[in-house]
Amino acid sequence: MDGANDSSLKGFVLMGISDHPQLEMIFFIAIVFSYLLTLLGNSIIILLSCLDARLHTPMYFFLSNLSSLDLAFTTSSVPQMLINLWGPDKTISYGGCVTQLYVFLWLGATECILLVVMAFDRYVAVCRPLRYTTIMNRQLCWLLAVIAWLGGLGNSVIQSTFTLQLPLCGHRRVESFLCEVPAMIKLACGDTSLNEAVLNGVCTFLTAVPLSIILISYCLTAQAEGRRKAFNTCLSHLLVVFLFYGSASYGYLLPDKNSNQYQSKFISLFYSVVTPMVNPLIYMLRNMEVKGALRRLLGKGR
Repeated sequence: MDGANDSSLKGFVLMGISDHPQLEMIFFIAIVFSYLLTLLGNSIIILLSCLDARLHTPMYFFLSNLSSLDLAFTTSSVPQMLINLWGPDKTISYGGCVTQLYVFLWLGATECILLVVMAFDRYVAVCRPLRYTTIMNRQLCWLLAVIAWLGGLGNSVIQSTFTLQLPLCGHRRVESFLCEVPAMIKLACGDTSLNEAVLNGVCTFLTAVPLSIILISYCLTAQAEGRRKAFNTCLSHLLVVFLFYGSASYGYLLPDKNSNQYQSKFISLFYSVVTPMVNPLIYMLRNMEVKGALRRLLGKGR
């Protein structure tokens, strides 16, 4: 307990790639570039969804939720990463680490649920087109969005609180770029088998189950006769799904203390920095409606 109290006073050290200082400036520049693209791309999608009347549909309501989520998700971790990469000081306060732990897990779990909601929306749009506006009414859209955000929050409160009960015994070196559950479990010196079991169970529920639902919904969509073109527009969502679930599953389902530290670090970097940057690019490049809305907005500007 004395060690745990000591950590609460001194905070933690986010190791990142501090054992390879020659790479820190390269990572700093790459993460800054990715972060700026994330801010720009997601802000454009939110702006278009609000300003273009043609995008006032359930699909773009959920897409703007995803973009808002990605903005918050990456902002909860990237600024601290950049501070640590820029100079020799790698510390983060105890309060900052706890806040990052809760917020990062909240937003990540919310995205797991929101991607399922978006898949359901596409299924109804393609397979039940005549009843689409009736089923996906404004009230249901808001209800599904609230369920996603509150479901992620509930998961974070339970898992993060459970993780923070582990004895730290004065060990302050977090082998990661950020404070997240797998890294904090590796930090503990006591028996973490129960925490790892809970983490694996919850992550399986939030990844395997939603991914199965998404794949089943798109299989049903693919079987809808005469709707191949509509299914092709769903490929953007599938790409986002596999990028996010693939990296998150690897990072959270393998929290074993003996796992490769560098792999864990780069996987966490991928889903915290790369995925939020790639999501808006995928939707803007593959979605004709988004590209059309952007052209109309730029046309008005001229």
